[in-house]
Order: sequence, then C-alpha cells, then structure tokens
Amino acid sequence: MLEGILLAHPGHLQRTGETGRALVRRGAPVPGKVGIATGGGSGHLPVFLGYVGPGLADGVAVGNVFSSPGPQPMLDCIRAVDAGKGVLLLFGNYQGDIMNFEAAAEMARADGIDVRIAIVNDDVPSAPRERIAERRGVAGLFYAYKRVGARADEAVSLDELERTAREVIRNTRSVGVALAPCTVPAAGRPTFEIADDEMEFGMGIHGEPGTERSRLKSADAIAAAMVETLLADLPFVAGDEVSVLVNGLGATPPTELYVLYRRVHALLLEHGLRIDRSFVGEYATSLEMAGCSLTLLKLDDERKRLLHAPAFSPFLLQKS
Repeated sequence: MLEGILLAHPGHLQRTGETGRALVRRGAPVPGKVGIATGGGSGHLPVFLGYVGPGLADGVAVGNVFSSPGPQPMLDCIRAVDAGKGVLLLFGNYQGDIMNFEAAAEMARADGIDVRIAIVNDDVPSAPRERIAERRGVAGLFYAYKRVGARADEAVSLDELERTAREVIRNTRSVGVALAPCTVPAAGRPTFEIADDEMEFGMGIHGEPGTERSRLKSADAIAAAMVETLLADLPFVAGDEVSVLVNGLGATPPTELYVLYRRVHALLLEHGLRIDRSFVGEYATSLEMAGCSLTLLKLDDERKRLLHAPAFSPFLLQKS
C-alpha cells in the first residue's frame, strides 16, 4: 500500500528514517510552524496517512493492518516535522498507539524537542460519559486533523495548538453501525460474525463489540438512533451550529450514505440545530466493513473559520 501511494503521489509524500514506516509531506519541516505528527495501524484509509498535507498533519507513522507502528517510525516522524517550534502528536485512543507514541515522545524530548500529545476519543458507545477518557478515536479524527492543521498554518505556539486540539476533541462525538465484518489479511477470518439480517450499533472500527445487536433497521431508524445518541451525550440547544460527517466504513455505497444523511439532516433541523458544512463519503474506513458512522462537531466562530480553511492531501481537497 505505502509503495503504491508514494508512486501515485511522488510530489506530495516522502519517506523519512530507515524503517520505511514514517512518511512526511514534501517540504517538511515547515519553517515557523509547529509540526503535527500522527499515526496508527493500516486499514482505515484515509485515516491516518490520507490526512498528511497543507492544512492537515505534517507526518505519519504507519503500522501493519490494525496494528500500532513502533516507537521508531514515530520518532523518525517527529524529528522530520520539527522546525524548532515543537511537535504535537495527534492520534486515536488505542492502547498500543498510546504506549508507542509516548515512548517516541520521551525519546524526542531527550533530543531537545518539545512534544505534546492530544488523543482523540469521540466514539460515544465505547464507554459511558463518566469514563469518557476510555472512549476510542474514530471518524472524529477528521475534524481534529482539519481544525488543528488549519490553526498550525497560522504559526501559533505549541501551547495554543495543544489548546486548539483539546477544544475540538471536547466538541466532537461519533457513533457507528456495522452491517458486515471485514477480514484482516493476516488472520484470514472475519473480525466478527453477524447474520445477514442483523446490525450492530456502536461497533468499533476494528470489530470491537457494540452496545446492541438487533434486526436490520431502515436507514431512517438508524439515523434516528444515531442522532439521539450524539445529542444526548454532548448537550446542544436550539440555535447551535454543527458540522455533520456521514462516513462509510468501506463497503457502503455513496447512495446509501446520502439516504442516511437525508434523514440526519431533517432530524437535526427538528432539534433546532443549524448545519454549517456537511461531509458525506469515506473518511475513516475499516477495510471492507459494511456500515457507517455519524460524527457531529459543535461549532463556534473559531471552529467554523478553521473548518473552512484550505487543506490538501491526495485524499482531501478543500479550497474553502
């Protein structure tokens, strides 16, 4: 996969270090800018690799399918994106990633690089609100990359960028539904078993168990359950403005995603919310898993401004 992406986009990405698992944007490090490094297991494109570029992250460490990269690729990445203003590590809440990236951060600090860590934990069903720090990071990573990347391009300090990251994480919520599993090549078997007429609400992007298994429901019923879950977890009041992300997990046709979005849009308006910008497509996948997720980002003026900022990668082009 990495070789194919590098060959297809030679003017955008390049390897760094000796492991072959660390990639950075062309031109990194960017003078005067805090570096942003990310990483995680393969199998989720465009997460993580697909969000490296102007207005997004500066570098990425790539692991095997559903497996964390080791500390060395992340250390290589940190060193390659540091322009002297420090580096923010931005990634999802998974134990292997936390362990390896914290080890890399300590080694980088020993080299004199100021490294901070911000962990995305937007997956509402994965833990109750009183244990919010245990929640997984899923499609909400898209909003974190988008907003933090835009803020970094404004040449802010590492302290300010860390504040921006934590603020967008606090205001992002996701929920997913799986209809069919994916198969990890190394394992050669599905990540879970489910009947053709069943669905699992709250399923994680690695096949982690959800909160409810039921008979397959209509798109309208699924949309209603998703919206109810998110609005109950992050309090909204009439007049609040949100951005909406309807994300396909790998094997869900765009047609079905737009059918779901139609009902999500109507339900949010019924709750008195205003919708600023919506994204529909594949933004965080799980190989060939069938299903989708819904993410809401609660907006204020600054979050809205940064959401609209330009961004570019081989997987994302946003002019404004």
